[in-house]
Amino acid sequence: MPLLDMPLEQLKQYKGRNPKPADFDEFWSRSLAELDQTAPDVELIPSKFQPPNAECFDLYFTGVRGARVYAKYLRPKNALTPHPAVLQFHGYTGHSGEWSDKLSLVSLGFSVFAMDCRGQGGKSQDTGGVLGNTMKGHIIRGLDSGPDHLLFRHIFLDTVQLARIAMSMPEVDPDRIGVQGGSQGGGLSLACAALEPKIKRCVSTFPFLSDYKRVWEMDLAQNAYEELRTYFRLFDPLHEREEEIFTTLGYIDVQYLAERIQAEVLMGISLMDTVCPPSTQFAAYNRIPSPKRHVIYPDFGHEGLPGFPDESLIFLSNL
Repeated sequence: MPLLDMPLEQLKQYKGRNPKPADFDEFWSRSLAELDQTAPDVELIPSKFQPPNAECFDLYFTGVRGARVYAKYLRPKNALTPHPAVLQFHGYTGHSGEWSDKLSLVSLGFSVFAMDCRGQGGKSQDTGGVLGNTMKGHIIRGLDSGPDHLLFRHIFLDTVQLARIAMSMPEVDPDRIGVQGGSQGGGLSLACAALEPKIKRCVSTFPFLSDYKRVWEMDLAQNAYEELRTYFRLFDPLHEREEEIFTTLGYIDVQYLAERIQAEVLMGISLMDTVCPPSTQFAAYNRIPSPKRHVIYPDFGHEGLPGFPDESLIFLSNL
């Protein structure tokens, strides 16, 4: 097998390189307390898309810092009540996708909530208000204003707000909630399961937002991680603040949030991935303390993984 990263046996032991902030747990306790004070103000609007087996809604809610966040909400007709639900998170720069691609879960009697990340390809607001660079990426958005202003902090909290909304729906069983996504969506699924301990199952495919310093050291700060290179070139060309920058990014590093996960986890890992390198995927996986299982694709990169969507569906169907 061609080797992009460490040998597999080393990957299975790897625990990450990015510095972890000393007050990481306090930071997230404080962040969740802010979310607790944020009324969701849920608005449901019937969608134009109304298939025979589901009721579909445009769902809007308020996240931290006042942003209105959008999600597609599909609930099955004539399903048992209460029934399970799955939250879906999309890839970097994208959006929540088509209504129709969620109907396989609806057909199994699940409600589905698919969120648009702030300021990306969908309908959710990025309320801004940060100092410094906002060019070429959301990883570095808010970096110069301090960790409380990092955009991905807010997006992580949006996933929790959506989970709480899902659990509050009378038709949904709050004890049978799953999350799933790939790339950015894989990272957000881990973050949501970490910050909302009631999540029961988590599917994460080649997660983004993990072990930033490892990405840098592998010279893979390109594609989804290009903004790291851009930031250094523009604002720290001599890398005098390198440790400070990576430590601040540690607040939004899902490998450290993974240590809080209580859900059962299924992860798809691709060993030829040059977008989210294998070691960064394992950095998160190896820190998960709850029941977990990975499916390894030796010859695949950041692309569709044959058979994994089917395996994920069966995994979630057992909620």
